[in-house]
Amino acid sequence: MYDKSKIIPGLLIFLGLVTYPFWHNSVSGKTGYIPKPKLPVDKKECVEPKAYIRVNHKDLLDDWKTSVIRKGRRTYVAGNKKHYTMSLTRTCMSCHTDRAEFCDQCHKYAGVTNKCWDCHMYPKELKKG
Repeated sequence: MYDKSKIIPGLLIFLGLVTYPFWHNSVSGKTGYIPKPKLPVDKKECVEPKAYIRVNHKDLLDDWKTSVIRKGRRTYVAGNKKHYTMSLTRTCMSCHTDRAEFCDQCHKYAGVTNKCWDCHMYPKELKKG
C-alpha cells in the first residue's frame, strides 16, 4: 500500500475524534443521566397523561396559542373529558411554579430553547422583580 504509515494513524485519529463524545460520557458516568424535574406535590394529574405531555407539550402549547389568539377558543377538553382553561400562566404555571426546577432541567438536557419566556413570566420571577 502507498503511504500506509500515514493512512492508518490518520484513520485512528479520525475515529478517536469522531467517537470522543461517546467514550468521554461513558467514562465520566453521564450516559444514564435523565433529568428529574420537581413535580407538584399537591396535584396528581396534568391536562394529559405524563407520557403524552413529555413528548408533545410544545405542540399542545402551540395549539393552545393558536386556538386562543386566532380562533378565540379558551377551553381545552382533555382526553379524560375534563375542561381546562388554555393558559400557560393560569393552567400550567399554577402547578409548575418553579421554572428552574421544572422546565429548565429538561430544556437544558435536550439543548433546546423556547420562546415561551419572550412573553410570559414565571410567578416566582414576578415576585422577585
